[in-house]
Amino acid sequence: MPPEQIEILSPDELRRTLTRLASQIIERSGDLSKLVLLGIYTRGVPLAKTLGDQIETLEKVKVPVGAIDITFYRDDLDTIGVRTPAKTDIPFDLAGKTVVLVDDVIYKGRTIRAALDAVNDYGRPEVIRLAVLVDRGHRQLPIHPDFTGKKLPTAKEEMVKVYLQNFDGRDGVELIKG
Repeated sequence: MPPEQIEILSPDELRRTLTRLASQIIERSGDLSKLVLLGIYTRGVPLAKTLGDQIETLEKVKVPVGAIDITFYRDDLDTIGVRTPAKTDIPFDLAGKTVVLVDDVIYKGRTIRAALDAVNDYGRPEVIRLAVLVDRGHRQLPIHPDFTGKKLPTAKEEMVKVYLQNFDGRDGVELIKG
């Protein structure tokens, strides 16, 4: 029996959710000249770019956007299999900045722990915050997002799949059961 796919966010709902996340980041960040967005590979990178574009549309301020690869900072490489590292691209100084890490789904918190370790190798920001599209619970570490698009309690055997137009040819979020 094929897995059941349940739509959680339609393309329009995803767009509205990202607009709301951008607005929350603006409200909480204060001085936007100190704000930078760092997307975590893979889907956190296009999400960060979209949030940056949305902030620019709303506030007429271009927020620097970078990308961070956490492959060598993970503590679970033995369980996730071989991965080809992506290129970390942080074309700005992190010192004194408000860094918002951006990822698609938070689950156990281990990806974010690895991202925090990686960020510290590139500089010492004033503040690090976390924005996620979907929070599905089941944390193994005391990590909590500052900005959440959708809280989605899930069973451990379920999966959340984020689809992005420039990556997957469509936008949306699905819960996959079975």
